Amino acid sequence: MEQSIFFQLSIVMALAAGVALVFRMLRQPLMVSYLVTGFLAGPSILGLIHNHDAFESFSQIGITLLLFIIGLGLNVGVIRSTGKPVLVTFLLKAGAVGLAVFGAGKLLGFNTTECLLMAIALMFSSTIIVIKSLSDKKEQSRLYGQIAIGILLVEDIVATLALLFVAAAGGSGGSTSGDIIILLAKGLGIAAVLSIVGAYGMPRLAKLFAASQELLYIFALAWAFSVASMCWWAGFSLEVGALFAGVALAHLPYAQEISTRLKPLRDFFIVLFFIRLGEDLGIGNLTNALVPALVFSAIIIILKPVFIMLSLGLLGYTKQTGFKTAVHLSQISEFSIVLIVLAYRQDLVGGHLPAIITLTAMITIAVSAYLMKYDMQLYKLLRHPLSVFERSKVNKEASSASHYPFILLGYHEGGHEFIATFRKMDKPYVVVEYDPHIIDVLDRQHIHNIYGDATDFELLDELGVERSEIVISVIADAETNRLIVKHITSHNKHVIYICHARTHEEAELLYADGAAYVLLPHFVGNTQINEFIRKHGNNKEAYRQYRKQHLEILGNVLLRH
Repeated sequence: MEQSIFFQLSIVMALAAGVALVFRMLRQPLMVSYLVTGFLAGPSILGLIHNHDAFESFSQIGITLLLFIIGLGLNVGVIRSTGKPVLVTFLLKAGAVGLAVFGAGKLLGFNTTECLLMAIALMFSSTIIVIKSLSDKKEQSRLYGQIAIGILLVEDIVATLALLFVAAAGGSGGSTSGDIIILLAKGLGIAAVLSIVGAYGMPRLAKLFAASQELLYIFALAWAFSVASMCWWAGFSLEVGALFAGVALAHLPYAQEISTRLKPLRDFFIVLFFIRLGEDLGIGNLTNALVPALVFSAIIIILKPVFIMLSLGLLGYTKQTGFKTAVHLSQISEFSIVLIVLAYRQDLVGGHLPAIITLTAMITIAVSAYLMKYDMQLYKLLRHPLSVFERSKVNKEASSASHYPFILLGYHEGGHEFIATFRKMDKPYVVVEYDPHIIDVLDRQHIHNIYGDATDFELLDELGVERSEIVISVIADAETNRLIVKHITSHNKHVIYICHARTHEEAELLYADGAAYVLLPHFVGNTQINEFIRKHGNNKEAYRQYRKQHLEILGNVLLRH
């Protein structure tokens, strides 16, 4: 049995490598190549996979690792600040899609129960697809990425409740309301335990394991799988459990190290997840399922994004934020398939429905892969028609000043020091920030600010970056800074762009892209303390005074926030 699984895995991975190479040469998304590999390896074509349970387990490991790593990088405060747009957008989008699917189902001849279950199933977007795309592009910390992740979390919770309803409606004998109350109680209990352990026990425990990188690696895996399993046992999905496991460790200083070490393992298993997904599509199911699947796919790819952009536009977000959020949610979820298969097993729907939903999933996932990859190119083509989804207030706020010599992108990490410098130089400046809590702080301190995403190039253009003298970014992500510096320097050859980097390699890339100066915290700190040592030697009193000044500065920073 072990040799059989190993042989199947070897053949499937070799096929995946070949298909991926072809797609790479054609400049197509590799995600689609993995789905094609699964289709080719499935029973309808080559029939390479026989141990389905083993491959299903491999895909679950990939899901767990992917969501755990995303959780390690999540900013809980930012997620909390996007609560309103997440809930409003989810409700508007779910209602519109549900009504459209229900109506289309009726026109196609499905009964009321089938239409209702399809309306529920097709409202969900794929957590795995979206987060994999955000992770690959390193944009999970962007505003649109945070909103998309928040909507996905709400959808995962609703999907869990929907599975309970379907199980109860199929004659499980349990009380639906009682099951939901028990589920919510379990969820609150798990959240409380994770909060306490993460805040008090985990720092000490992680410090113990961090003495060795191998121990830290094993500890991270044990924690991720244990919490995911605990949530699954309680009735939640592996996705929710793995994400919460990562969030519980996100505040630790070792989170970045854990994430870096787990990524190669994640990439291997997540390939198997997509292959397993593509395997479910068989040629025999295509004929009868094609027309309904195309109708439902059109609703998901066209109508769903329209209502997402409409919702975010009404809430005051820019058309770029709305468009990129909508594009990344333009597919259905693996939950959709699971829900309909469960309904079929409970004799609630006919046997034709699982094939229709599976084909719809394949179509929407494949199309959304292209939309997500080329989102900026599509946005540039559609930016003028998309203005209908943007409130006039956003444009007026952004264009209220025709020119800012100094622009600060972000504020939280050291921004106050740059503001003090701008004020001493007595020139107009503006802070671009998308965290509402930081905006409130800036308003209280009478610091001129614009609410928006620093990677919204249309917003930067309206701020007059082509005439700015100095643009400073306190954003930590190097890929984001590379996008910004390329855009700004292409419009303004004389601008001084200053930003941060975590490593020397990132700094070299930023310099190559046109940055005037890249701040490396360790380099700057080491240079400063070396100058101090050369000046004061072993004069301990000088160090004591320097320490006192440092503590006063840190205290003032805390008071400002």
